[in-house]
Amino acid sequence: MEDQVILETQNLRKEFGGLIAVSDVNIQVKASALHSIIGPNGAGKTTLFNLLSGNLKPTSGRVFFQGKDITDLPAHQTVHLGIGRSFQITNIFPNLTVFENIRLAAQAVGNDNFKFWQHYRHFQRYEDRAEQVIMQIGLQEQAHLLAQMLPHGDKRKLELGIILACDPKLLLLDEPTAGMAREEIPLLMNTINQIREQGDRTIMLVEHKMDLVMNVSDWITVMHQGQILAEGTPSEIAANEIVQAAYLGEFYGDFSEVK
Repeated sequence: MEDQVILETQNLRKEFGGLIAVSDVNIQVKASALHSIIGPNGAGKTTLFNLLSGNLKPTSGRVFFQGKDITDLPAHQTVHLGIGRSFQITNIFPNLTVFENIRLAAQAVGNDNFKFWQHYRHFQRYEDRAEQVIMQIGLQEQAHLLAQMLPHGDKRKLELGIILACDPKLLLLDEPTAGMAREEIPLLMNTINQIREQGDRTIMLVEHKMDLVMNVSDWITVMHQGQILAEGTPSEIAANEIVQAAYLGEFYGDFSEVK
């Protein structure tokens, strides 16, 4: 794994009136890592993702992506820089097919929107890209189904495909397994692991399923009440007495068996 830092925040802070959702957070994310953000509800995890992706502007502090200050960039510009973001609620076009969802995502970052008079062969690269992504996420048999017809687990795969179609360097995955049946989760996580193993993308993961987090993460940041409580490898976090006392035992159970 590379030691290069792909994403960094400096004293990042977000206030909503009198509520401090993210409190002076300093975080560094290594390139090619799977870096998980954990914490109980209200810890500030999703707000942090919204700040990183440009969906929210911070009250103060800075965000740097590949050394560039992106603090004030809106979400549609951070996508073009190489940051892909998923949400807790599935975000797809239900009345389009799987293929059309992914092709449109590829075209959205290809600077060919509204070019209605171009020859159809000009857009072949987006169709090729869509086919590649559909193979990657394992939805070949569902490619021409309307997205609304997919079971929930496949909708989550499609959302991941929409992100991958934009060829991101950094994926921000906010509870990708939310609402999925237990038997669906390994298939999605296998896809995420395959993406990580390719070595050319970095993944940040917010997830409440602690056994999953402990098994897939390279590095974990623990948030509590908007602040960073601890950071480390899965084994270091599982053994951290401060983390255990603060919430691991209370919210997630005993992790003494995590290696």
